[in-house]
Amino acid sequence: MTRAERTEVGSQVMTVPNGLSAIRLLLVPVFLVLLAQGSDALALIVLAFSSLTDFLDGFIARRFNLVTRLGQLLDPAADRLYIFAALIGLAWRDLVPWWIVLLVVGRDVFLLGLGVILANVGFGPLPVHTLGKVATFCLFYALPMIMLGQAFPDLSWWSQPVGWAFGLWGVFLYWWAGIIYAIETMRVIRIPRAIVPVQSDTLEA
Repeated sequence: MTRAERTEVGSQVMTVPNGLSAIRLLLVPVFLVLLAQGSDALALIVLAFSSLTDFLDGFIARRFNLVTRLGQLLDPAADRLYIFAALIGLAWRDLVPWWIVLLVVGRDVFLLGLGVILANVGFGPLPVHTLGKVATFCLFYALPMIMLGQAFPDLSWWSQPVGWAFGLWGVFLYWWAGIIYAIETMRVIRIPRAIVPVQSDTLEA
């Protein structure tokens, strides 16, 4: 294989992780429509397929050292969109109160505002906090549990309590992490720029 052929193959492989992330994003509206219509089993299948593509693109990116800035942006964006879609779909059917939707969406709008403040003073996004990752995991685990109880009523006796426990705890941690980001933002913008390098990490939670 010539050098040009190897380069072409490498570039093709490099597009695979981002392509899988794009598929995840394209399936978000499908997931939302199925959930809003009450097709919980099909919605869970779409979510399971999306989770599989998430695992595959992460594995390929790490295995072949193909981690890109685009991938770092697409993955957390897809996770957030699936959380939003699940919340909106369940709230539309009165299975989740709208105040929970407003709390979760409001927290991300709050973080977006912090990002704007940091950008205006010449700083990049803050590094991801472990608490934010835990909160996102709780929400990402809770909503499928609630959906599982709707799709299979015989399982609702345990899936619903587990789902709500993770969900309420996740919302609390979500805002706790947001407050920590706010405190860190205030601390960072008071430090002379020459002392603090611009961060390149992407906020995931």
